[in-house]
Amino acid sequence: MITLNNQYNFHSSYDDSDKSVSNDSLRPYQPGDDFYEALIEAHRDLTDKQSQRVNARLVLILSNHIGDLGVLNEALNAARSGFEPNS
Repeated sequence: MITLNNQYNFHSSYDDSDKSVSNDSLRPYQPGDDFYEALIEAHRDLTDKQSQRVNARLVLILSNHIGDLGVLNEALNAARSGFEPNS
């Protein structure tokens, strides 16, 4: 389980040599409640399929804005943690 610090946002401590992610690199997003509200509003009145497409587009748009592969790998690993692949 990943524990979040009380620092701002992602701060890369990604080590490209061993592809590891340090749990201390995850930091809470301060205006998170405002973003969450906007995210929910963006999905209002959409079908499940439309909502999935909005999420996919949002991931690609935000990835383009971030532009740092190390930070993106941290986020991917954090998002994937705790999920077991289907067998």
